[in-house]
Amino acid sequence: MLLFGILSCSIDELQEAVPPNSEENLPQEPKIEEPTTEEVGNFTYNWVEQMQLANGLLESSENTDFVSLYDNALATLVFIQQGDLDKAENILDFFKDRIQIELQTDGGGYFQFRDATGQNGRRRWLGDNAWLLIAINNYHEASGNKRYHHMAEVLEEWIRSLQDEDGGLWGGTHEDGNHIHKVTEGITVAFNAVPGYDDFHKGILAYLEQNRWDSFERTLTAWPENPAYLYAMDLHALGQGTFEDFPENQLYKADDWYLTTQVATINGEEITGYCFDVDQDVVWLEGTAQMAVAYRKVGDLVKVDMLINELEKMFITSSMFENSKALPYTTNHGSSYGTDILWDHADIASTLSTTAWYLFAKTGFDPLQVGFQKDIPTSDKFWVTEP
Repeated sequence: MLLFGILSCSIDELQEAVPPNSEENLPQEPKIEEPTTEEVGNFTYNWVEQMQLANGLLESSENTDFVSLYDNALATLVFIQQGDLDKAENILDFFKDRIQIELQTDGGGYFQFRDATGQNGRRRWLGDNAWLLIAINNYHEASGNKRYHHMAEVLEEWIRSLQDEDGGLWGGTHEDGNHIHKVTEGITVAFNAVPGYDDFHKGILAYLEQNRWDSFERTLTAWPENPAYLYAMDLHALGQGTFEDFPENQLYKADDWYLTTQVATINGEEITGYCFDVDQDVVWLEGTAQMAVAYRKVGDLVKVDMLINELEKMFITSSMFENSKALPYTTNHGSSYGTDILWDHADIASTLSTTAWYLFAKTGFDPLQVGFQKDIPTSDKFWVTEP
């Protein structure tokens, strides 16, 4: 999975999505403070809402001029969870206005990255577009209206168009129009995003069983061509949140494969959480929050509380906004998925994706729940069969 972005759009996107941070516009000396009980649940949301620009978009981090489709889908979900539908609509309206000039041009799909003005878009990534559709589905469920029905239809049509003969989905399209390789994370999210259960979903399950399933470990795989990085941590959380009756044991395998304790760059504290992969050289805070959401789904509240407590050791006080704190991407600097090195400041700058997933974990909100119940036929649930 290595064409990377400021994830967690997916572990696959980490390096290509590095925001253009510079020394002068990043917080030079992050202020770290322990939150009080009264503050928790307020200051992180304050940060997210104050990050929204006049055009509705949110930058992935402060003063970066870098906007991620995935991060804005997460911000939409945060606003929906908080009952702030106006702010969610501000984001969705931006994309609604670009259906004809972007979503329906050059093969389809919204750009994965752009600048803060909404211009200079780059490539179209399946996973990020699927997350936008998930955000729309959640908006329709929460609001009781179908304000973005047409956008949802066009997004779904494009996602379906990426299905190959083997049932797998291409990961989107590069700037030159060529297909991006098939990515397990994006395929899994698309399964949830597209409503119902039909031949599209059945084809995905057939592909995953044949190409991205370890029947012995009973878990999804990410990179079959590279056995050293066969597994990716996010697939444990996403698989649990996406597929009915998914084996809970695969969630706990993450403790053996990815759980690590690292010293945080910003405050020198030891933080326990999950790495991207088996390297165990960093704690990926966004992924750790994703795991907290997944553990809540299976009812392990002890594990949820432990992970949230670890995350709350990492708050950074905003240099831009009052009464606002957020979380960095990782505890320390190291490699992302595989051997590629994280971008500078991933361990010291506040990040929208991590902060959003923290809020989901803290408030008990599952963004995948709206698309979860699909009544998959038992015969298609290959994961329920013991090896």
